[in-house]
Amino acid sequence: MKTIDFKQLDETLYYEKLANGLDVYILPKKGFSKAFVTFTTKYGSVDRTFIPIGETESVTVPDGIAHFLEHKMFEKEDGDVFQKFSEYGASANAFTSFTRTAYLFSATDHLYKSAETLLNFVQEPYFTEATVNKEKGIIGQEITMYDDQPDWRLYFGTIENMYHTHPVKIDIAGTIESIDGITAEHLYTCYNTFYHPSNMLLFVIGAIDPEEMMAFIKENQAKKTFPNPTPIQRFFDDEPKEVAVKERTLHMDVQKPKLSIGLKAKNTNLSGRAMLKHELSVQIALELIFGRTSAFYERVYENGLVDETYAFDFTLENGFGFAMIGSDTTEPQALEKAIKEELAKYDREVSFDSDGLERIKRKKIGFFLRALNSIEFIANQFTRYSFNDMNLFDVVPVLEELTIADLQQAFTTIQGESQQTVFTILPTEKNTQ
Repeated sequence: MKTIDFKQLDETLYYEKLANGLDVYILPKKGFSKAFVTFTTKYGSVDRTFIPIGETESVTVPDGIAHFLEHKMFEKEDGDVFQKFSEYGASANAFTSFTRTAYLFSATDHLYKSAETLLNFVQEPYFTEATVNKEKGIIGQEITMYDDQPDWRLYFGTIENMYHTHPVKIDIAGTIESIDGITAEHLYTCYNTFYHPSNMLLFVIGAIDPEEMMAFIKENQAKKTFPNPTPIQRFFDDEPKEVAVKERTLHMDVQKPKLSIGLKAKNTNLSGRAMLKHELSVQIALELIFGRTSAFYERVYENGLVDETYAFDFTLENGFGFAMIGSDTTEPQALEKAIKEELAKYDREVSFDSDGLERIKRKKIGFFLRALNSIEFIANQFTRYSFNDMNLFDVVPVLEELTIADLQQAFTTIQGESQQTVFTILPTEKNTQ
């Protein structure tokens, strides 16, 4: 077992790649009575076209299948897995994102029983056509519920505007029509391809003995048989740099209009420390321009163009990336104009403020160090960083290294009018009368 010391943060991470290819990371935390465990596969909603394990031709599966599979994993022939976790006093959950599916639990007692339950249920699939068809109605209701949520429609509407072909534009849950085409055979194909241990990561954090936990995990995995690992081949169509749709409007049952401006990223083939540096640079650049201590925010707030819903964010994964800026607003056109004018100021001739950079760096470092007191934060973030060959504990040293030139270079990758899109939700007529 390998140990990785992060002396600046006073953390020691234990790591081992098991014989079946599973990456296991264990982070003991002093002073905690709780443990948190995540078992994650590098498989999300965007992985729709791939070559199944043991085959030579690519297939395209129905949209929403990664999320559908996550739901079905909890249902077994002998009952629901949640019941087993509750018997041990553990709280279990799962989620599917664009790029990963995670199964997790937190517990203060019976840690090894819960860990065994987690490992076994994720590695023992059980699907039948009857249970699959039953699930379609349940997930269909979930899709309908999200379709009625304005903030969700605003978020995905902005992404849909940005992307021509990349499956990130498709709702993680799919559509009612797409999930209707899912079969048990589809689920087994996706499971066998993406749930191989070599495509997964187990992360354990909290009140644990790393030696004992690693021995327990190795014993559990040694009892199981898996095919030899093979590289997974995923396929994506070429995606243009410019946005697909410049502007779109949707009418919904809202009291106040909602505006979102999307900035489509160009540099999306990064990984490792370069990706971490680029991501942090864009985040800080956005904070300097649009943060709540910026001159821009003070101006639009005083003019009544934004309210407490005002927010901005940057998402970056291998193959796609985007920033969003928006708010509920009584004057969407005026807010759109203000954001676009502010973006136009920051090109290669306009520099970021060095004092502002140091201030935001200190702020982000402080936030990150406080977040390390949350084992849930570490567990949920660690896997995402690891799957992109980044290290969560490199955040502080990389932040300390950032320069004005880094921000300037990174920000140019989300600039340009051809990379901008606007999505607006307006009240239906009955709400404007």
